[in-house]
Amino acid sequence: MLSLQEQFGQIDIYLFDQLLKGRISPGTRILDAGCGGGRNLIYFLREGYDVCAADADPHSLESIRSLARSLAPALPSSNFRIEAVEQMSFDDACADTVISSAVLHFARDDAHFEAMLHGCWRVLKPGGLFFCRLGSTIGMEGRVERIQGRRHRLPDGSQRYLVDEALLAAAAERLGAELADPLKTTIVQNQRSMTTWVLWNRPA
Repeated sequence: MLSLQEQFGQIDIYLFDQLLKGRISPGTRILDAGCGGGRNLIYFLREGYDVCAADADPHSLESIRSLARSLAPALPSSNFRIEAVEQMSFDDACADTVISSAVLHFARDDAHFEAMLHGCWRVLKPGGLFFCRLGSTIGMEGRVERIQGRRHRLPDGSQRYLVDEALLAAAAERLGAELADPLKTTIVQNQRSMTTWVLWNRPA
């Protein structure tokens, strides 16, 4: 019998919450946009989902390809692509669920953020679920230092593109999206703020 660690790996707890709510149906297509080493995909690979992933880093892609060869050898290698989120070559509306976990806060500026967000949204089917975790200023307004635009320096010295509630609300309206859950924000020991943003791509 598999342990929880073996079954789910280091899955994001808020993504796990979406599973518990029954919003990510077995066997559907999952696309992880900016997948890193694939920590959020172990369960989906093991359970027979149609997993796709993209990341601009070749080493990260080799890690997820290795996982796929071990856990889901029937998946084609073309499901895993060395591509930036804003330049993914997957077809429009190809995925039932799109994951963007700790990716969008690496945007250089507003235009880059919009390009990355559009890249994720373009591949999501009508009726599909967009799961996003990203850095924000929420609850950290007095602890981050603005560099330029929405680029900020965090207390730990790192620099990130940080959103706020108004930006996320405006973006959802432009996309014609509907919140699946209220925004949830976690402040990590006064060093950074991570917001969970989950949207339905409601058909027109």
